[in-house]
Amino acid sequence: MIQSILTPKLLVALSITLPFLLSLLIGPRFIAILTAMKAGQPIRKAHKGVLAPEHQAKAGTPTMGGFMLIGLTLFCTLLFADLSSPLTQCCLLVTCVTAFLGFIDDYAKITRHSTDGVSGLFKIVLQAVAALGVGCYLYYGVEGGTYGSLNIPYIGSFELGPWYIPFVMLVIVGSSNAVNLTDGLDGLASGCMAIAALTFALMSFVCDGLGLIPGANFSTLVFMLIITSACLGFLFFNANPAKVFMGDTGSLALGGALGTVAVCLKQEIMLVFIGGIFVAEALSVMIQVGWFKLTRKLYGEGRRFFRMAPIHHHFEKRGWKETQVCVRFWIAAFFLAFFGLCMFLDNTWYTN
Repeated sequence: MIQSILTPKLLVALSITLPFLLSLLIGPRFIAILTAMKAGQPIRKAHKGVLAPEHQAKAGTPTMGGFMLIGLTLFCTLLFADLSSPLTQCCLLVTCVTAFLGFIDDYAKITRHSTDGVSGLFKIVLQAVAALGVGCYLYYGVEGGTYGSLNIPYIGSFELGPWYIPFVMLVIVGSSNAVNLTDGLDGLASGCMAIAALTFALMSFVCDGLGLIPGANFSTLVFMLIITSACLGFLFFNANPAKVFMGDTGSLALGGALGTVAVCLKQEIMLVFIGGIFVAEALSVMIQVGWFKLTRKLYGEGRRFFRMAPIHHHFEKRGWKETQVCVRFWIAAFFLAFFGLCMFLDNTWYTN
């Protein structure tokens, strides 16, 4: 909207400050509304015993805080981003669809007073539909054949042809669910997401400056800065002890947005490093489920590879306090993001 009358420097400044300031302004009132609506978060129990006692004390903490987080993200994106850019359109599509899906899931949990929301199949199908739209749009709709290949650092670019579309679906759906799995401790997902989003913002700046992605026009730079700022603003209220949870409304949308930006920048491989914490969380669940099924077939009784999955609960079971898990995971996320950024810069300069 108003991006055409602002200088690039002012756009960057507003993108990184306004969502944060609005979060601080709106947050207390928004939390009060959720509390009045009794939109409390049900706390799941482990198969054997329960999670740490402090988790049970969280029962009733307002959830769906992601409604504010994503709402501010969309509002500021409409204000500052270039809405004519295909990249902005793709980011908005996935963010809106996954946020709506998360809202349905959160609402089902609240009304049923259960940790079981909508079915997993329904989630996957709706995420896949949004990702399919992005894949088809980028592959068939963007001129110049910009999209349709996989870039592997230091090796080269490989044309995927029509297989590019299911690849995009895998990246976006996987990223959305990985961030969702990470959202299990106060501030964990929002802190890790802020680090990853800021890193992709820096990568967007480089891609735009070097003309690596035609028509970028600061699209993903502005979008990622807005998400970084909104996540930091939300973290102000989500830090331990959390006054509000983001719920699936926030986590599914943030993960979908991150995966979409990685696709738009053609940096899907870098997402594995920069979003390393999210990848580890998702892999821990896959390993846990796979190992349990395998040992049940072999020994007649399922066994666990981790004490509990996702992996942040494993460390809790080992005696780490919740704040220790979060801060240590943030540190790991920072170094993974720094490593990924260095690889990106080195490979970019190497190939240009």
